[in-house]
Amino acid sequence: MVNVHPEYVVDEQQNRKAILLPVSDWEQIVSELEELDDIRAYDAAQQHTADRIPFEQAVQEIREDYEA
Repeated sequence: MVNVHPEYVVDEQQNRKAILLPVSDWEQIVSELEELDDIRAYDAAQQHTADRIPFEQAVQEIREDYEA
């Protein structure tokens, strides 16, 4: 879990308008989001099991396309 330490920018009525984060917190958030994207891509790929082919067949098809 991401542990952040935000500071809020407020207007005259004390309404929150923006957040300031330390760079290390921001980098942690970006890293977590990238990992989440990877997980979602993996989950989506798992839903298309009918499209799977053996690795050796994929390599062969790529070589054939490359040589053509």
